[in-house]
Amino acid sequence: MRSKYISDAIRYIGVDDPELTLFESQYTLEAGMAYNSYFIDDEQIAVMDAVDMRKVDEWMLNVERQLDGRKPAYLVVLHVEPDHSAGVKRFLDAYPEAKVVGNAKTFTFLSQFFDGYNFDERKVVVADGDALALGKHTLTFLTAPMVHWPEAMVAYEATDKVLFSADAFGKFGVYDADADDWTCEARRYYFNIVGKYGAPVQILLKKAATLDLKVIAPLHGPVLNDNLDFYINLYNTWSSYEPEEPGIFIAVASIHGNTLEAAHLLAEKLRARGVKVALSDIAREDIAEAVEDAFRYDRLVLAASSYDGGVFTPMEFFLSRLSHKNYQKRRVAIVENGTWAPTAAKTIKATLEGMKDITLVEPVVTIRSTFKPADEAAFDALVDALTK
Repeated sequence: MRSKYISDAIRYIGVDDPELTLFESQYTLEAGMAYNSYFIDDEQIAVMDAVDMRKVDEWMLNVERQLDGRKPAYLVVLHVEPDHSAGVKRFLDAYPEAKVVGNAKTFTFLSQFFDGYNFDERKVVVADGDALALGKHTLTFLTAPMVHWPEAMVAYEATDKVLFSADAFGKFGVYDADADDWTCEARRYYFNIVGKYGAPVQILLKKAATLDLKVIAPLHGPVLNDNLDFYINLYNTWSSYEPEEPGIFIAVASIHGNTLEAAHLLAEKLRARGVKVALSDIAREDIAEAVEDAFRYDRLVLAASSYDGGVFTPMEFFLSRLSHKNYQKRRVAIVENGTWAPTAAKTIKATLEGMKDITLVEPVVTIRSTFKPADEAAFDALVDALTK
């Protein structure tokens, strides 16, 4: 179990939700989710963020235990998305002396979620670079708009050198998950939730580069307190849309299994050339993980059946997700299948043309219903083009 003590004065008071199987009503969870909150014990006590409505009761008990009869001065709201702000009103009702800290947009959004609640007498409005002194500890706020909501901000505490990073550096899974397993679920989290907003993340990373950091405390997943350059460098790679490693991801949308069989043959040929290959049957497997792998590797193969004069629906959806997440800077190949009128490639090409810095790898391969010996030469030519 990872320590609940970040420093002598800063403690973790968040909650795990191990029963949650679908985050944001769309992302599959294998190990639940953590809603992180932090307690700063000083002359003026500050609580950093609330939690999801599913766990507000448990969180309030954690707050009460840490207070041990004392009164909090502040509830800091770094991000208003409901999985972090559902407990705001409960906290303010329980501790009427406490103030809530946020930026101007924070209070615009809080007023929308808590219609009729008057924040005017309770709010402390901060802007980029503003500081909040608690005693021995001071929070400096850095705005991080569109990482991944417009009101998002982070807070730096200089005494213990902690960056409270909001949704940045978060991951799927509970708090006690081993940080050694961070990369895979953090990558899936980043590209599916934050990934559209690479440029704002780059701005935040430039701000963070000026700070002396020992700890990164996100709103999801484990607190990061060693080898911070590893995590920061990954975020820099991801947010600049550069491939994380050389390799080929094959995304397959197959109706009856023939296109899938052909894709596996292509994967075997590529592996025989020493290429790292990942393959996903996107009609049956997690689309969010497929999006993750598309960004992870430097090359992509889209293998799809034709359908209704276009492309099979799972591929259409996958392409829409890539487009929505600003997929770019990749070499992409196409394998289409069709019995009487192959149309998948034309539809895929039209979508790729709307993306940035996509290089189409020739030849575009067409198979008719099933892979046949006559298709071998086209597949070998595609392998040559992908591996040269």
